[in-house]
Amino acid sequence: MKVAVVGATGLVGGVMLKVLEERNFPCDELLAVATEKSVGSRVRFRGNDVTVIGMESAIAARPDIALFSAGGGTSLEWAPRFAEAGCTVIDNSSAWRMQPDKKLIVPEINGPDLTPQDRIIANPNCSTIQMVLALAPLHKAFGVERVIVSTYQSVTGTGAKAVKQMENERDGVEGEMAYPFVIDRNVIPRCDVFTENGYTKEEMKLVLETKKILDPAIRVTATAVRVPVTGGHSEAVNVEFAKEYDMDDVRRLLREAPGVALLDDPAKDEYPMPLIANGRDEVFVGRLRRDETQPRTLNMWIVADNLRKGAATNAVQIAELLIRKGLLKGVPA
Repeated sequence: MKVAVVGATGLVGGVMLKVLEERNFPCDELLAVATEKSVGSRVRFRGNDVTVIGMESAIAARPDIALFSAGGGTSLEWAPRFAEAGCTVIDNSSAWRMQPDKKLIVPEINGPDLTPQDRIIANPNCSTIQMVLALAPLHKAFGVERVIVSTYQSVTGTGAKAVKQMENERDGVEGEMAYPFVIDRNVIPRCDVFTENGYTKEEMKLVLETKKILDPAIRVTATAVRVPVTGGHSEAVNVEFAKEYDMDDVRRLLREAPGVALLDDPAKDEYPMPLIANGRDEVFVGRLRRDETQPRTLNMWIVADNLRKGAATNAVQIAELLIRKGLLKGVPA
């Protein structure tokens, strides 16, 4: 098993390497891949230094799987070339997510949809993954009709440059800015760029990806906000169902849902926070309560580490599923 991590020197790429190690992924040879400016540098994997190589060298090495986290433009240019060389690509950018012929996969929800013909597989947006993972069992039981979501997103979602900006501001150091405003002791009601309808791309990802993964009939409206924390994204989610629900059933369904951790005991101050989610793969759900302003509606609070389940872990889980199902060309199950 030969695995390429494309974007290995980036924030998500580094977490991909860590997750591959932690999960003891069956990797006989790791190819650390990045743009030309990083070629020749080294990354650590399983206690060894691995020299970073370029795209052409990686394709020539013919990896079985390539985990991409190198930006949409890079994915559009290079993912098809890796696929043409017999590699299955799992891409973390937004490049392929809404392409009609590409699967958008959260393994616990629609992993069974994968086939041997899927050579480029899209990893959903971090905010989408955590929300749909919590919504999926409730949608199956009660039918989600409408979702109103407000996100509180970690600076790690922007990347290392944003983390450095926040650290510099806290230390009183001038430095490069990832945002047009100070982020420390501030919140910025903008994630990604604005689109013609007044929503940001991040907000529209939540709308469109939720429909593609769960159900095109679900109505979603979103507000995405950047907050000065690391460790994970948080979401306040208001869900309207087609059927009436019972709170005990909601808690049971979430408790039993794969990948979900129910943390919902306000009397003991037990509820999800980035501090708890940091470095973990579960999607934490709590603050469950009935919306008293209209029928069949639930309020919930969802938190997950956006670099792990929101990106790297979900990609590695897709790769694991491909192996278990025997969907990789020339690789036995």
